Amino acid sequence: MSFSSEVKEELSKQISQTRHCQIAETAVIVQYCGNVIWKSEESPKLTVRTENAAVARKYFTLLKKTFNINTDVVETIINGTAGAKIYTVHVNKSDDVIRILQAIKLFREDGVMLTPASVLNPILLKNACCRRAVIRGAFLAIGSMSDPNKGYHYELVCSTPMQAQQLKDIMVGFEVDAKIVIRKKYHVVYVKEGAGIVELLNIMEAHVSLMKLENLRIIKEMRNTINRRVNCEAANITKTVNAASKQIEDILYIKDTVGFGQLHPNLREIAEIRLEYPDATLKELGQLLEPSVGKSGVNHRLRKISEFADSLKR
Repeated sequence: MSFSSEVKEELSKQISQTRHCQIAETAVIVQYCGNVIWKSEESPKLTVRTENAAVARKYFTLLKKTFNINTDVVETIINGTAGAKIYTVHVNKSDDVIRILQAIKLFREDGVMLTPASVLNPILLKNACCRRAVIRGAFLAIGSMSDPNKGYHYELVCSTPMQAQQLKDIMVGFEVDAKIVIRKKYHVVYVKEGAGIVELLNIMEAHVSLMKLENLRIIKEMRNTINRRVNCEAANITKTVNAASKQIEDILYIKDTVGFGQLHPNLREIAEIRLEYPDATLKELGQLLEPSVGKSGVNHRLRKISEFADSLKR
């Protein structure tokens, strides 16, 4: 099971305690997965269709707890695809359909019927807890999340720019840096920062998934820190080795051309010690001198030797 599926599985079991939040989450599931059939000569019908069992299970539970409506989830195997299934939840009783539509503000008091594809009524978004429920329902219906081991990406795929803007505004209200991009005919609300995705999991109350993601982020950050330190130490070692090789090369050149007799006693002393201890650090070389000298002093003497070697080469 993918990480995104694990999150949805957890969210399908998260039921708000208050009725207004349950209505808000029902509204967003109907908005993205629902279809209302209402012909003048027939009773209205409300159908929610999804490929995700968690969405169907959540909608089924919301109908029972919020409206005391008992219905069935119909599972259909799609012909021609290996194991693909469609889950459908029907509400066929006219009174039940009207109660749901009135509660989620798709059936106005003046008798005008709105389409599920329209944006959510602002009345459903008055409370912060309801806005949390909307984000939770939206992720269940149209959301996905990448494997955090590979990268951080959270997205909600909307059919219209108005829907995308409404969801983005809700996220921004929770101080999540959400953005919108157009992908073919869809408008996608997305978040790419790990911290923002952690905040969204907290908003949706997916606490188990949040802890799992945080653990993965900690491990990844530790690995990155270790890699940075190893790379830094490797670079420092390479730099030290290259510098020591150049120093030894210059000292040997002086020795083979004019000899150490042309060097100042202090320079001759450090040259002989460098040849004797080719792998020693500057600090270790300084401690071998009599009297001992600090790193900067040793570096100064070796630099003088290199300058003298360069002048001989010229």
